[in-house]
Amino acid sequence: MDAVYENTVRFEETDAQGIVFYGNYATYQDETFTEYLAAVGHPYDEIRDRGWDLHVVNMELNYRKPARFRDRLSNSMRVHRIEQSSIGFEYECHNADGELLVDGTVTHVVVDDSGSPTDVPTELREAVLDYQDDPPEGV
Repeated sequence: MDAVYENTVRFEETDAQGIVFYGNYATYQDETFTEYLAAVGHPYDEIRDRGWDLHVVNMELNYRKPARFRDRLSNSMRVHRIEQSSIGFEYECHNADGELLVDGTVTHVVVDDSGSPTDVPTELREAVLDYQDDPPEGV
């Protein structure tokens, strides 16, 4: 995996069972996505100024082991597929011992200023290829 977002589980992120509430992993995944974009030179807060945006159209998460209050987590992400207007990411979350807690995928569609799907920008495709050691499918 490539881009990394590290966080410590806050008390408010846990549920009555004392483990991370499952919906918070979607937030961790999104934070990792933001870090990935920055790492490839396309910070999320700047891409709309370039005339395009990325919208989530599908997300899957598989829960393997729970995380608890104050656990240190390492979230990582890589592009595994680029199509004409969509980008598929793989996501993993590990604890400080390196154990896999959650894995999954998220698909984003590139949209223009009107919100209509458009081609993945060439500069983003090239940035992903330059950044990742292993090229994604479809490039």
